Amino acid sequence: MANVTGHRLGLGQGTALFIGAVLGPGVLALPHLASASAGPSSIVAWAALLVLSVPVALTFAALGARYPDAGGVATFASRAFGPRPAMIAGFCFYAVVPVGVLAGAMIGADYLASAAGLGRPGTAAVTCALLLAAFAANHGGLRLSGRIQLVLVALLAALLVAAIVAAGPHLDTANFTPFAPHGTLGIVHAAGVLFFAFAGWEAASHLSGDFADPRRLLPRATVLTLAVVGVLYLGLAITVTGVLGDRAASSPVPLALLLETGLGADAARPVTAGAALVLSFVAMNTYIAGGARLGAALARDGALPAALARGRIPRRSLALLAIATGALTAVVLSAGLGLDPLMRVTAACLATVTLIGTASATRLLTGRARTLARAGTFFTGTVLLSCGVYLAAPACLVLAVLARGPRGPRGPRRPARAQTPAPDAARSVLGAGK
Repeated sequence: MANVTGHRLGLGQGTALFIGAVLGPGVLALPHLASASAGPSSIVAWAALLVLSVPVALTFAALGARYPDAGGVATFASRAFGPRPAMIAGFCFYAVVPVGVLAGAMIGADYLASAAGLGRPGTAAVTCALLLAAFAANHGGLRLSGRIQLVLVALLAALLVAAIVAAGPHLDTANFTPFAPHGTLGIVHAAGVLFFAFAGWEAASHLSGDFADPRRLLPRATVLTLAVVGVLYLGLAITVTGVLGDRAASSPVPLALLLETGLGADAARPVTAGAALVLSFVAMNTYIAGGARLGAALARDGALPAALARGRIPRRSLALLAIATGALTAVVLSAGLGLDPLMRVTAACLATVTLIGTASATRLLTGRARTLARAGTFFTGTVLLSCGVYLAAPACLVLAVLARGPRGPRGPRRPARAQTPAPDAARSVLGAGK
């Protein structure tokens, strides 16, 4: 992906891009999922993940400053450990794209259904319509500009601030008791799904080559991003718990409820529904576009069938993702599984990618940066363990890569017609917002 701004990034726009990589429509649903797992004590999980993600964020900033390259995690893993860990990172993301895309569609559908009073069939129809629109757009080669993405990220941040400010006066301390109805295990369980909200720090490495002065500006942009995201996440978690009480665990649209409390239903519902639909579509478009290109890159390198690598727009890889997403959608909607398992599977795979990145840093960095990398690796590994049974998803992908053995590209390396370069494919996926 080329420089989205057309010029070298300064501190302001670089910080905005980092915030966009971490924030996403997933945060519209995560307060509900965390509250369902841990009740009011989900705030502890939010705060702990924020604090412990600091070494992860700074590790990727150090990697980007020292090795400014668009390849991101796959490049670092290849440098540190060789091709198979790089391939594992690619497989973990490619395989989870249908899961993350379906989750995004369901988030948008839930908010629209809540605003319009649709039942379960209506919600399912909106979910399918969003999926069809996103895949059709990518089939035609639609790419949203970096400026549009930044505007929509600003919209999400404004919505979060508006919800916190409008509903804050209605906070009731009684809603914080009992504080930990599900004990420590509930907090751990909440942390497993909340990692979805803290993935994206690796964007520092993908964008490093676009900064005017990576060594000076990357760490500053990372620290500013940590501050902004921390305020938004903690403010939202505290407000959702204190204002909604038990409804935080039962309603899939906590942001809509906060705005209704502060502004009234007539004003809040259409705004939150429209914003959720747009933000969900943008996230889905990003996942699908990057995933299709990563599939083509994996096919070019012999990890997937070579036919998937053909064409300027990787429509065959896109078709494979569409088929997988359609099959998963049929299973999820018919079984009524809901968002929670989808978000947890996605979080487990993203945590695996992040773990590969931080582990690579322990080999590539030195001094205090290596110490931070070790702390980040320990933290990410701990969060990965909190995913519990959902570890089966990345574990199966790791075993599949290891079973293949070391393989290079099929035949002599020659550029396919209008083939997307591997670093760009890796960057567009691993640096995508949620």
